[in-house]
Amino acid sequence: MAGSPLGGPGSIKGGGYYANVRRDLLGELPAGLERVLDVGCGEGAGAALLRAAGATQITGVEPVPAAAALARERYDEVIVGPIEAALGGLAGPYDLILLHDVLEHLVDPAMVLRELRSRAAPGAYVQVSVPNARHLSQLWDLFVRGTFGYTDWGHRDSTHLRWFTRRDIVALLEGCGWPVLSTSHPKLGRSYLLDRLTRGRSTEFLVGQWYVLARCPA
Repeated sequence: MAGSPLGGPGSIKGGGYYANVRRDLLGELPAGLERVLDVGCGEGAGAALLRAAGATQITGVEPVPAAAALARERYDEVIVGPIEAALGGLAGPYDLILLHDVLEHLVDPAMVLRELRSRAAPGAYVQVSVPNARHLSQLWDLFVRGTFGYTDWGHRDSTHLRWFTRRDIVALLEGCGWPVLSTSHPKLGRSYLLDRLTRGRSTEFLVGQWYVLARCPA
């Protein structure tokens, strides 16, 4: 849960940031996925939803020790540290891997996706969320204000190392052995009318994040 959509869940760092529950994302998952790996799990606030959907074994990876300590009360296992360091301790196989607001923070997201693919069960799912590099606010900052516009949190969190359009994140996942099933995004809110007026042509510029669900071959 390291990143955050514009105006969406987890957009304020601190306070309840690591306790955020991504109901919109978890609500899109198929039921009956028993062995779950949650990378960047925060305080493990999604545990109740995951278990209600059929999860019987939940492993978390969280680099912030204080958040990981709370996640241990909810998950079966929590590894403290960045995902790159945690890979060697992941046994698997997993039926579901969650990468919510994680890939944009990694030096080599392709390596991590390939390594996680090798720890996935046949037919396993991966669910990803990343900031949308084509968001209108970013284009405004670049072309009008003359700045990339890094901030302490949010869409252009200063810890983000990678940027993805919808096409980019789909290509990355499929190139690492995760065929994409669907892409979606948070609700548009006040931008909904503009999106309707443009018959969906403005969606790529209005959404703060892309959600992607992919599945490796059975």
